[in-house]
Amino acid sequence: MHDAAPWPPGRVLMFSTDAGGRGGVAAAVAGLAAHGFARRHGVLLVASHRDGGALAKLAAFGGALATLLWRGCVARPAIVHAHSASRASFLRKSLLLALARRLGCRTVLHLHGGAFAQYATREAGPLLRWWIRHSLAQASAVLVLSDSWARFVRDLAPAARVTVLPNAVALPAPVAPAGRRPERLLFLGRAEAAKGIDELLAALAALAPARPRLRLVVGGDGDLAGLRARAQALGVADRLELPGWLGREQVAAELAQAALFVLPSHQEGLPMALLEAMASGCAVLATPVGGIPQLVESGRNGVLVAPGDAAALAAALAALLDDDALRARLGAAARGTIQAGYGSAAMTDKLAGVYARLAPMAAGARHAGGLPSPQDGVQEDHDGSNSH
Repeated sequence: MHDAAPWPPGRVLMFSTDAGGRGGVAAAVAGLAAHGFARRHGVLLVASHRDGGALAKLAAFGGALATLLWRGCVARPAIVHAHSASRASFLRKSLLLALARRLGCRTVLHLHGGAFAQYATREAGPLLRWWIRHSLAQASAVLVLSDSWARFVRDLAPAARVTVLPNAVALPAPVAPAGRRPERLLFLGRAEAAKGIDELLAALAALAPARPRLRLVVGGDGDLAGLRARAQALGVADRLELPGWLGREQVAAELAQAALFVLPSHQEGLPMALLEAMASGCAVLATPVGGIPQLVESGRNGVLVAPGDAAALAAALAALLDDDALRARLGAAARGTIQAGYGSAAMTDKLAGVYARLAPMAAGARHAGGLPSPQDGVQEDHDGSNSH
């Protein structure tokens, strides 16, 4: 364990979306604060993005930029750690990290979000692809959520120093299977095609005639009016609950009630919603995309179906809903998976290890009167653990 703080407060600047906001990155960063990691390791959390309109987003980024400039010139942080998704998020964070390197800081680029591969290889033009590769290669460490993402990043930017650091969640109190509501399906996330919401709605319509108690709860944002209209056209509007984006206590309450958590995504990193569902002991049905196959072994601690296949999704849903004992067994195994390797302590200890490997170099250079080269960093993690 790396419990001792290597630097006083503010020696690590961590940029991310507001920890009190929406989405998996916010939940992951909030967990670092809740479990005392930030305090123990001298981390100052800085919101570079907030939910809201364009002015709120611009103000958050401007404040983050000002914080980096002031602290970089006065307090001299040793490490700048940025949590990034794709598109505008990557551009903001890569610019912050580029400035941090000019100020003599070590930089950690922490990649989230299942759309990064599409963004980096298909959406980006030649100049932006160069910038993405350059940003990955220049970071002192690149943190990714799964082995599959590590392979992708190494192929994209062979010089990148990659470490696999899965998302992690706290383990809640166990929920008795008898306390779950029969045939209540739960989806958490943005209700969009990339998350498989259209196939899930089609599967709901296919199963509804023979299952009068079947309900689908969609806890998230997106085009909810359009989703309700499609449900109306399919004749299942009365089976659909749309509470909107749920706070963390509401998520916990829904997970405690659900018979089955369903996430039929087309692309993912390592979704926090899936980790939270497994931690709660809820049986899960997902797709083998991104880091999910690293987490879910079909038939042991969950069930996987091919993305985009509504018929296969409906068949898997029916089989799980018809077998209470199977759902209970899968849910217990899912909780055991989280307890064994995806708890908060495991993740924070590994992140502390990344900082510790950067710390001696930074401390030594300060003692000698300067800072190390920002490019000197953690060696590649080819097998899930860093090498020296």
